[in-house]
Amino acid sequence: MLLSEESYRKIDRELEKFPPTKKRSAAIAALTVAQDEKGWLSPDVIKEVANYLGLPAIAVGEVASFYSMFNTSPVGKYKIAVCSNLPCEMTGSDQAAAYLRQKLGIEFGETTPDGLFTLVASECMGACGDGPVIMVNNKNMHMRMTNDKIDRLLEELKQ
Repeated sequence: MLLSEESYRKIDRELEKFPPTKKRSAAIAALTVAQDEKGWLSPDVIKEVANYLGLPAIAVGEVASFYSMFNTSPVGKYKIAVCSNLPCEMTGSDQAAAYLRQKLGIEFGETTPDGLFTLVASECMGACGDGPVIMVNNKNMHMRMTNDKIDRLLEELKQ
């Protein structure tokens, strides 16, 4: 078993939300639980989630590879996603992205040598009026990001 018993309990709680014949509906939630524990979804973890749900591994793998919130390769402790859609660009997301690339010394899709940060471009995060928007680990949204706010965020994450 690649996942902890606690993760399986969480997946079971998600499965309870759907009829027994609709386990496929819990794939996103199950993958989220697995990723929260492992940090990324290796082919073995995807296969284990698929087996647990009674689904073909290819079907669960398709879900994992379709959604940008899932990491199908290793990432740093903190995945920093910068919205790259037009409304955020109009409020400076391209400058925020350039500042992050310079500050971290990496490009989009790369991880800092210490394994702490991975930087990615993201599609719309649904906060178009508050750009530039940055999301950390698919869970914590930071809006109206200036260079000073980015510096404070990086320092907080390093602690």
